[in-house]
Amino acid sequence: MLTEKQEAILDYVRQVQAERGFPPSTREIQRQFGYASQNTAMSHLRALARKGQIEQLADGRWGNKAAQVQGQLFEMPVYGEIPAGLPAMREQEPLESIPVDPRFFGVTHAKPQQLWALRVRGDSMIDAGILDGDIVIMARRDPKPGDVIAALVDDTEVTLKRLVREKGRMLLRAANPRYPDLAPRKIETQGVMVGVIRRA
Repeated sequence: MLTEKQEAILDYVRQVQAERGFPPSTREIQRQFGYASQNTAMSHLRALARKGQIEQLADGRWGNKAAQVQGQLFEMPVYGEIPAGLPAMREQEPLESIPVDPRFFGVTHAKPQQLWALRVRGDSMIDAGILDGDIVIMARRDPKPGDVIAALVDDTEVTLKRLVREKGRMLLRAANPRYPDLAPRKIETQGVMVGVIRRA
């Protein structure tokens, strides 16, 4: 059984390792928890290792092996291309799935199903750093002006654009001057972009 302090250190180690791929150093743990010396951090790490929670890795840091970190990942579904069209998400089979840590995109492990992804087709968002062939990661939440959204336009087609408010009305704006603003009668948000994955 872990002490309250050991649980806090273990949570910190797991979080840092999941976010950046390697665990924190003893000095980082010392600073995080306000210890006077690294020895205190080391004693807690050794106690966690004795209890089978972590181990000393090849680089000398204390954390979980890669296979254990993989266990914290969520298989995020990737659906069809945007803006080619997107039926209701529940009715479409994903093309593939990508392992991600949902916390990296602001989603807790308790609700990873809030994340999904689309493959981008076209160049209308290149000035926002979104290129043809990229995978955009979407979250199921209400949008606000300035967000890049997957928008169902007038119940007919889906497009990836930035939601803007001008003169009291909502518009969809590309991040490429070659494309004009869209002013649809109806905008239904399918998801809000929270990240981009680029594959070489």
